Amino acid sequence: MSGKVLVYSRFPKAMMVPIGERYDLLDSKGRALEKVFSAAQLSEVRILISAGATLLPAEVMDLMPSLKAIVCYGTGYDGVDIAAASARGIAVGHSPAANAAAVADIAMTLMLAVTRRLLPADAYVRSGDWAAAKPSPQMAPRPGNPGRRVGVYGMGAIGRKIAARAAAFETDVAYFSRSRHDVPYRYVDSLAALAEWCDVLIVAVRAGADTHHIIDADILRRLGPDGYLVNISRGSAVDEAALVAALTDGTIAGAGLDVFETEPHSPDALTAFPNVVLTPHIGGHTADSHIAMQACVLANLEAAFEGKPLPYPVAPGS
Repeated sequence: MSGKVLVYSRFPKAMMVPIGERYDLLDSKGRALEKVFSAAQLSEVRILISAGATLLPAEVMDLMPSLKAIVCYGTGYDGVDIAAASARGIAVGHSPAANAAAVADIAMTLMLAVTRRLLPADAYVRSGDWAAAKPSPQMAPRPGNPGRRVGVYGMGAIGRKIAARAAAFETDVAYFSRSRHDVPYRYVDSLAALAEWCDVLIVAVRAGADTHHIIDADILRRLGPDGYLVNISRGSAVDEAALVAALTDGTIAGAGLDVFETEPHSPDALTAFPNVVLTPHIGGHTADSHIAMQACVLANLEAAFEGKPLPYPVAPGS
């Protein structure tokens, strides 16, 4: 199938191979469009592929007068100005739940790694301290999973899979979200109350103005000195300065982070803590997740070129 598709964000080549086999791709490699393509080239673009977190404001859309759809590779779409797209008659699509299982898996991996002190344990063996019977406060026994209270903030597709996995570890699961859901977990009526209750707070909400820095000093204080924070949603949900302060003074016990306010994340205060586990935004980065996300992208592209409603749309006002 022919058609001009502009690749707006910087993607590894392998991610775009199945799409490039069907469409004529103009790859910006994440650079400013006006510096890469001529006005004539941009005027031919009907569909744009973007990573959800990449900022895509109205003025960029206006560079492409024939643009009919923006297709986000992945679940997120927080970088797209949805209101501006709607005002211009541009449909916005994404890949809902395509990577939910993988992201839920990394949430559990981070929870287990930080609560069981996996990184200090690894270092203890590698350093020879274990063989030398050298005492380590990091190796002191800590509570296990049975009976642990896990709070899930956000009960979308990813939150549900996290809750199911946490429950399988014999934990007590509760959640808070904008609305109640028909799920077998206790609903708590505020994020503050959830943080007060739980031992591990797992953040699984969409990014947006309403969730920006919602995990702040007060929420961390409520989580307490025996509590852990795990974030697999977007870095913007956590006030990183407040998190560093909470880790420095022992307000919380530790954290597991797959996402950061600024990515890629350079070494800084967060990377110095032995009770923090960091991964480079790999939650949805599995082979099967990419196959599922590519299938959603291709379905959205096909519908857009045929003038049909997108099968995986983002609703205006989301």
